[in-house]
Amino acid sequence: MAFREKLLTVPPPIEVAGRHVKRYHVTADPAGIAPEVERAAYAILPELLPEPDGTPPATFVVLHRGGDDGAYLNAYSWVWDNVLHFRGAAAGQPVLGCPDRDPAHFVRPDLPWIGCVWELPPIRHERDAWVRHLLTPEVPDLEAYLTDSLPEGTTGDHA
Repeated sequence: MAFREKLLTVPPPIEVAGRHVKRYHVTADPAGIAPEVERAAYAILPELLPEPDGTPPATFVVLHRGGDDGAYLNAYSWVWDNVLHFRGAAAGQPVLGCPDRDPAHFVRPDLPWIGCVWELPPIRHERDAWVRHLLTPEVPDLEAYLTDSLPEGTTGDHA
């Protein structure tokens, strides 16, 4: 099977459990991620977020709908001023401990994985945006960070 990049869309940020959440969606389906999968992913998101530690409360997520039954939610949260905290959830993928093939039935696998090749492109951008808006300026600008996202396109547009 030949490798193909997937579509990357950028829904507007939301607030979850007191954290500002930037969102990236990845799928091969031009119709996007099904609403029931999106709802289920964001319902488990509070379980993936770290406790507040004084760092501006910002997270970015990658919601990825696989080519099979799988769906994956990766939550990357800024902690300790400049450290990226990770927790993930998966649905519809028995290999990862999911109880069934339902792409809206998310569980939290206990794996040290941080993302597959389609889920990784936002990490570099978010690192640079955090430095640009929170670490470099004399006065950190969380609002500027929240509006600084990768442009939509494909996952390969940002390599």
